[in-house]
Amino acid sequence: MNGDEREIRNLIERWTEAVRAGDLDAVLAHHADDIVMFDVPPPFDGVRGIDAYRAAWPPFFAWLRQGASFAIETLDVTAGGDVAFAHALLRCGTPRELAEQPDLRLRLTIGLRKRDGGWVVTHEHHSFPDTSVEAAPPANGAATA
Repeated sequence: MNGDEREIRNLIERWTEAVRAGDLDAVLAHHADDIVMFDVPPPFDGVRGIDAYRAAWPPFFAWLRQGASFAIETLDVTAGGDVAFAHALLRCGTPRELAEQPDLRLRLTIGLRKRDGGWVVTHEHHSFPDTSVEAAPPANGAATA
């Protein structure tokens, strides 16, 4: 892992800790003013700009205070000279939701740009798989048991 990848990993881990703590200032740190976030709840066309991003967090913090989890399970980072992306799976749910669906994971994709010598998040995408549809066959065409 190179220095940029380590820096981005640390940035995302601190962001996750800030989310769990409900620390809005720390959640906003290292995010671009023109951030675009596609989130689980509406609006369907995304949240655009740091003010809209800021406004999206208080309801999630309230949900977390009711005992929900938000913890990284896997995190992969790829960094180039001035652009990077990361993808992660997180345990995100109430104890009941996670007991009923133990494999449930929030999917997180983050796009970053290097600005003024540091990494800033310019794009976030949060999603859960749609469990109401049948799984597609494996991409390589292999049969499943």
